Amino acid sequence: MTRDELLAHCLAKPGAWEDEPWEGDVVAKVGGRIFVFLGAAAPAGQPATIGLKCGATREAADEWRLRYPGDVSVMPYIGRFGWNSLRIGGAIPDDELLEAVDASYQAVLSKLPRKDRPGSAEPDGPG
Repeated sequence: MTRDELLAHCLAKPGAWEDEPWEGDVVAKVGGRIFVFLGAAAPAGQPATIGLKCGATREAADEWRLRYPGDVSVMPYIGRFGWNSLRIGGAIPDDELLEAVDASYQAVLSKLPRKDRPGSAEPDGPG
């Protein structure tokens, strides 16, 4: 699985859109909130990672680190809220990466006010 394939999967979600809130750092958002950090494209030969909401708590997100210790790390600054960095192309199977993206999207979507959810009368984000 490539970073571009993951981005395409993210953008196929209802209401999802690509943003670059920091120069060179790509994210996927829904309702104005980030659900995946894709960052900048990794240099050739370097592993790419994505940042995801992997649990409601740090303890729940730590299950990922226990299963894939070489491929999962706590995200700086927001890790205490259940966000992890997952390595693409490592030991984590592609289907689990896609499931993690889906779960992050659902976790963020569930916290949005109804008016900001896809399909509402007042969408938030580029149209």
